[in-house]
Amino acid sequence: MGSYEFLAGCYDELTYDVGYSAWADYIEAHFRKRGLPGKTVLDLACGTGSLTRELAQRGYEMIGVDRSPEMLSEAAEKNRDAGEVPPIFLCQSMDKLDLYGTIDACVCCLDSVNYVTDPRQLRKAFQRVYLFLMPGGVFLFDINSPSKLQGLDGQIFLDETEDAYCVWRAEYSKRSRTCSYFMDLFRLDQETGLWERGEELHQERSYEPEELVEYLREAGFQDIRQYGNRKMRPPKPGEDRIFFTARKDPRMTTQV
Repeated sequence: MGSYEFLAGCYDELTYDVGYSAWADYIEAHFRKRGLPGKTVLDLACGTGSLTRELAQRGYEMIGVDRSPEMLSEAAEKNRDAGEVPPIFLCQSMDKLDLYGTIDACVCCLDSVNYVTDPRQLRKAFQRVYLFLMPGGVFLFDINSPSKLQGLDGQIFLDETEDAYCVWRAEYSKRSRTCSYFMDLFRLDQETGLWERGEELHQERSYEPEELVEYLREAGFQDIRQYGNRKMRPPKPGEDRIFFTARKDPRMTTQV
């Protein structure tokens, strides 16, 4: 079974402790620091749209993009009443991003960048984001650091709620620089009262920060900065999560 086909139905239950409000606070802190040309924001790899909803309720005009139809179905249902202008959702992969117009900012959160395991596709994704950004627009994303992914090797985790149960183990390959998550999932069908079982494989690639800075520069971004885990300071050695911000030259012209 492909990634998120089964997990989509219980993703929110298993990630109840993410704290999307705090994530939105952090994003807005960067928006205020950089200054946006407008209020249209792309949530790239939006998943079930929890962060999309949080930002929409704060007055941003949101576009959510994800490659999983199952996750987008959950997102669309969740965001029916979010904000004055309901978010728009598109089923696309990052490297084939194709919007109807320009955006003022793009966020790509919860280590979604690591899920692009082909560096060529990630470079293309950065180029597509740059294309649709307005001059002066901001791109913000985070990654699981290389040290975190390497440290997951051989570990087994359990996530459990009343209606969902997930056991997953992690294996890290130094050769491919990829961390594979093998998941056994169980979720309760509310209509039948029976438990359903699914299996999924998820993979994240380890990217060195210097690589990502190079990809951003290749795409045309300027003023590239790195931050610690939801901090407004540079990352410290061994930090589990690293944030990046980059900006499109305000003097550029955008043609979409």
